[in-house]
Amino acid sequence: MRVLLVEDDVDLSRQLKIALGDAGYAVDHAADGEEAHFLGDTEPYDVVVLDLGLPRIDGVSVLERWRRDGKTTPVLILTARGAWSDKVSGFDAGADDYLTKPFHTEELLARLRALLRRSAGIASATLSCGGLRLDPRAARASVNGEPLRLTSLEYRLLHYLIMHQGRVISRTELVEHLYDQDFDRDSNTIEVFVGRLRKKIGSDRIETVRGLGYRLTPLPGEPAEG
Repeated sequence: MRVLLVEDDVDLSRQLKIALGDAGYAVDHAADGEEAHFLGDTEPYDVVVLDLGLPRIDGVSVLERWRRDGKTTPVLILTARGAWSDKVSGFDAGADDYLTKPFHTEELLARLRALLRRSAGIASATLSCGGLRLDPRAARASVNGEPLRLTSLEYRLLHYLIMHQGRVISRTELVEHLYDQDFDRDSNTIEVFVGRLRKKIGSDRIETVRGLGYRLTPLPGEPAEG
C-alpha cells in the first residue's frame, strides 16, 4: 500500500516515514502544498496524510483542489490548530479523518488502517482469503495458522492483493501501489515477487489472468473471507 505524507516539519516527517515504512507502506513525502498537489494529482495513492499548515499552498486548498478534480483517495488531515472551525474546514474540504498534534504514532497508523478498510469495504481488522490471514496491525501474515516469513515487498504485494481479492490487478497497478516515487520501477520484477509469494502461500492462490494481471482467490472449498 502506498501513502503520500505531506508534512513540512523535518523531524516529524522523518519519524513518520520510518514508522510508515516499518508498518509496510511505500512512502512518498511532500514538504509543501504545491508539491503535494502535484503528486496527488499525478500519482495513485491508497491514502494521504495531509498537514493543514503548509507553505506555498495550505492543506485545505490542496484538498479542495483534489476533490474538485475528482480525486477520491482517503485523506487524514494533521493540524496543530485547536479550533473546531479548522477541523470543520478540513472535513468540508473533503477530509475523511483528522488528528490534532501532538499525537501518538500508533493512533495515526490505526486511523490509516481504518481508512483503508473503509475504502475497500472491509469491516474486519484482520484480512483473510480462505486459509490466508494478514494482520496489518502487526504487519504479519499466516497460511492455515502457520506464520509466513515475508520480505517487505512480499508483504506489500500480499497486502494489496488481499485488500482487492477477487479482482484482476495489472502489473502496472501493482508497481504503482507497491513502490515509492524514487524507486527504480520495473513491472517485470512483479512477476518475480509473485513467484516468490506463490511458493510461500500456495501456487493456486494467485491466479494469472493472461494479458491482464493477477487475481488472489481462495482455494476450492475455502471461504473468500474467514
